[in-house]
Amino acid sequence: MLNGSKLLNYVGFPTSEVLGPEASEDDIKGMIERHGSVFIKPLFKGGVGKKGKSGLIGRAEDLKTALREKERLYFAEHVHGNTRVKAQGVTFEGAVPAEHEVYFSISDSTRFRAPTITITHKGGVDIEELDPSEIVEVPFEALTGLKAFVIANALSDIGAPKEIVSPLVQYLPRLWELFHHYGMTTLELNPIRMKPGPGGRLIPVACDFKCGFDRDDPRWQRLNLPNHLFAADYSDFEQEINQLRTYQGQSDVYVINDQGTVLAPTFGGGANSAVTEALGDRAIISSDFGGNPPYEKMRDVARISFKHWLAQSNVLFIIGGKSNNTDIETTFRAMADALRDYFNQHGPVPLYVVIGRGGPNLIRGMGAFKDTLDALGLPYRMFGFDSAMSEVVNYALHADDWMRNGGREQVAKKLGIAA
Repeated sequence: MLNGSKLLNYVGFPTSEVLGPEASEDDIKGMIERHGSVFIKPLFKGGVGKKGKSGLIGRAEDLKTALREKERLYFAEHVHGNTRVKAQGVTFEGAVPAEHEVYFSISDSTRFRAPTITITHKGGVDIEELDPSEIVEVPFEALTGLKAFVIANALSDIGAPKEIVSPLVQYLPRLWELFHHYGMTTLELNPIRMKPGPGGRLIPVACDFKCGFDRDDPRWQRLNLPNHLFAADYSDFEQEINQLRTYQGQSDVYVINDQGTVLAPTFGGGANSAVTEALGDRAIISSDFGGNPPYEKMRDVARISFKHWLAQSNVLFIIGGKSNNTDIETTFRAMADALRDYFNQHGPVPLYVVIGRGGPNLIRGMGAFKDTLDALGLPYRMFGFDSAMSEVVNYALHADDWMRNGGREQVAKKLGIAA
C-alpha cells in the first residue's frame, strides 16, 4: 500500500492511511490516535506469498508495541517456495473498521480473451478457499471500458448485501482507468473494507494493493515509479538483461539453475514453457526473447547471456516456434555475431549448438549462423519449422549427454583447447 495508495489516488479511490519506514515516533503515535490501532507490515521486493499466514504482520494499539513490531519485522526473512527474501523496512497502516470486506481484481483473461473482473463480497481470505457460487468472473468490452452496470450485475449474481452495492458501483469503475491507461496486466484489491462514512453511507477503502505491469508497454512510465520497485533479488545476469527492455522485443529471463549445462535462449511463451519443463535442471535460464527484437537489442541480449553462461554450457540451444512477425535472419545474425565476438574476446569454448526455428527469412538466418559456426569449428544441428519441437528438445538433451560423456573433450581437442 505504500506505493499502491499513490497509484489509487490518481483515480480518486479511497485508501487506508500509510506511513513508510521513515515515519517518526510522533507520526506513528498520531496514526494510532486517529485510527485506534495500526498494522505493521514488512516491505519485500516482488510477490512473496502470504505474509499474514507466516506471522509477518503485526498490530499495535500503542506506540511501545508498534516500535517492538517494527524491530521484529524490519529485516524479517520469508521463505516462499524456493525463494528466500529479506525485508527492507516496514510500513504502518491505519486500521479501517468495517463489517464487510470485498475482493476485486481486473486481469487480462486468456479464458475469455478479454479484460475480466473477479469480485466477491467475502474478501480478506484466499480467493481459492471460497465456494465458486460466492465469486463471479465477468468479461467486458475493452473499447467501452468497465461500466457501472457490469459491477451492479456481478454483485447481484452473488447476492451481495444491498448496502455495499451502490458504493462499489460508484468507485470500482475508476480502477479501469488506472489499469488501462498505465499498462497494467493485473490489478488486485484484497480486502476493500466498507467503512461507514458520513450519514452512515459505506465507503470502499483499499487496504491491500497488488498490480503487475507490461514492462514492454511504455505507458507505465507515466507513473514515474522508482526503479527499485521492479527489482527483486536478481542475479547480475537478470539485472543486465532487464535493462534492455525497449518498446520492441521482449527480454524476460529467470535463472533456473546456475549449475546447468544447457543455455537455451527461447523465443515465444509456448516454447519457453515446453522447453523449460523438458530440460529440467539442465536448463540454466528460462527466457522469452520474442517480439521481433531489433539487431542491436538481440546482439546485446546474446552478448550478456554468453558472458555469464557460455563457459559452463555443453549445449547452446536456440529454440522457438514458427514466428509470424519476428525476422529470423535479424535475430540469428545478431546471435551469431555475439558468439563470434565472445570467441574473439574470451577464446573458444567446447560447445554443441542446436537450433530449431521457423518464420520469415529462416533460410537466410540459418545460412548466416551456419557460416559463423563453420568458421568457429563448432558442431551443430539445425531444425526447421517442419520438425516437432519435442523432437528438437530431445535432440538437445542427447547432445548434452554426448558432451557429458566424452564429447566435450572431442570438441575441445578439435578446437585445440583444454576441455
